[in-house]
Amino acid sequence: MISYIFFVFLLIGAFYCAYRMSATDFKRRIIPDVYLFPFMFAGLLITTFFPWVITISDSVIGGATGYCLGLICGFIFEKIKPNEKYPPIGMGDIKLLGAGGIWLGTMGLAIAMAISCLLSYAWGYSKKQKYIPFAPFFLIGGFLSLIIIQFLL
Repeated sequence: MISYIFFVFLLIGAFYCAYRMSATDFKRRIIPDVYLFPFMFAGLLITTFFPWVITISDSVIGGATGYCLGLICGFIFEKIKPNEKYPPIGMGDIKLLGAGGIWLGTMGLAIAMAISCLLSYAWGYSKKQKYIPFAPFFLIGGFLSLIIIQFLL
């Protein structure tokens, strides 16, 4: 019984951190570590000690994959347009991809990336924006990815 209460508190804390990350990224174009690291730690605790959609091994591999994928994308985009005022992908986005890999695993990370890229492209195209906050779209994509993994795969 106490473990379920702890599980619910972890999920509520993770949801609050996700909300604050997306709101801050939307307003100030930054993802603060004060919300990102507890979000990541809650994902590690949940995948380790509670029944979750993915296993702990897939969680660790997904976290490393997300982080490396973000670094590679950032490096490639930096080489394409090196004289930008803002980098195309920030370190907060890269760490968020690592945290998303912890929560979703490798399969869920791929689904979340596809959904979030499509959503952010559609939003940026409709608003005619050059700089797009990625955290809100990635968190929406991650939530939809959890639903897809749980019920469809």
